[in-house]
Amino acid sequence: MTLARVRDRIVACRRCPELRRYCAEIARVRKREFAHDIYWGKPVPSIGDSDARILIVGLAPAAHGGNRTGRMFTGDGSAAWLAPALYQAGLATQPTSERRDDGFALIGAFMTAALRCAPPQNKPTKKQLAACADHMRAELDLLPEVRVVVGLGKIGFDIAYDRLRERGYATQSGRRPRFAHGAEYVLAAKGKRDITLLGSYHPGRQNTNTGRLTLPMLRSVFKRAHALAANDSIVRTIPSRRRASAARVQPL
Repeated sequence: MTLARVRDRIVACRRCPELRRYCAEIARVRKREFAHDIYWGKPVPSIGDSDARILIVGLAPAAHGGNRTGRMFTGDGSAAWLAPALYQAGLATQPTSERRDDGFALIGAFMTAALRCAPPQNKPTKKQLAACADHMRAELDLLPEVRVVVGLGKIGFDIAYDRLRERGYATQSGRRPRFAHGAEYVLAAKGKRDITLLGSYHPGRQNTNTGRLTLPMLRSVFKRAHALAANDSIVRTIPSRRRASAARVQPL
């Protein structure tokens, strides 16, 4: 199996027919702003290379973002925040992500999502998340160099941990990591290299428009990820409860 093959399987996936119908209908009706665009309207594949040391886990494609452009975090409000944050942290080739052919690419990172189809109201069901999980499992099998995982939003953070736990990873205390912006946990697995799990608020408009998430806050998470990924001898220490709880726990 190769990442190219996994991407092909994602695009062709029909595990959730209700989501395929929803995405196709969005592509048919379109948004007035994008009335002349040809929408992707299918499951959105991940981007990045197999030698990536940083794994970024989002929630799902936006109805008029990834579902329109065919690339994750491209052409919507979230992309307008995520792309410059990644670029400023040295993890992307340019600070904009507007079209699938615009030259935006990740550097040393791989971007995936808990769900590959845009869900109604941006709220996936547990059944849909479970049906989509095999795609991320297949990707993790092909990403041997991952040192750091960044979960965007509580769902992205929790799904990232669930997939790592399946591979034998756990916190030093054995407790489930608690999501917060800036939360940091070292996960260990017998006979494997430690992986650091970081949390960040999702760069959706309900966070960015309200000031809950600022560009410096987002950039700091990716700069921390870049620093950890560049260090082959990550110190195995779990951040204090005080640090982990300093950021407010939010659902998004």
